[in-house]
Amino acid sequence: MGTKKYRSKLRGIRPNWSNKNKSIAGKALDYLDESRSYIFLIIGLFVLSGLIGFFFSNSFTFLNDMIKNLIKKVADLNGFALIAFIFWNNVKTAFFGIILGIILGIFPVVNAIINGVVLGYVLKKSYASSGINEFWRVLPHGIFELPAIFISLGLGLKIGMFLFSKNKSRELKARLTNSLILFVLIIIPLLIIAAIIEGLLISFYK
Repeated sequence: MGTKKYRSKLRGIRPNWSNKNKSIAGKALDYLDESRSYIFLIIGLFVLSGLIGFFFSNSFTFLNDMIKNLIKKVADLNGFALIAFIFWNNVKTAFFGIILGIILGIFPVVNAIINGVVLGYVLKKSYASSGINEFWRVLPHGIFELPAIFISLGLGLKIGMFLFSKNKSRELKARLTNSLILFVLIIIPLLIIAAIIEGLLISFYK
């Protein structure tokens, strides 16, 4: 009888041992899994906004100037300079998507909507001029870039929800720490790959 009680106690404390021994990266990955609903919400907003930008493109012609200015900025860039420009812009978007999420997650939500509308608008313009064949140029780097942005904005949104926690200061610290670890371990590598692919494609088609 005493042996059974002893084994029962052991089973009860094993999860605590494993949690303490888990690496920082492991805890961050668990946190990423816990953040899935926020990431999926960001994806949903992005897709919906993209559809609006695509099917109601006539309402967003004011984006033309912004797109032209961006094209001018990269017109004279090639090779490493172009890759660095793309990477730095994406890193800023991802980083601020996380950090500025502190304010009730407003920035990540707005960012997802704006980027969705812009992508939808650009795809509609490409479709109008060259058909669906132009879409494939977005896919190679988008496979890496979009998940990185979705993750960062989803993490930012979750950070903003710390206000609804019982221990606000502890939750904010934990969410920020895990998000920044994921930023280094997952988001930055994905953005490096995306920038290399996009930079090479743009240079090739200039």
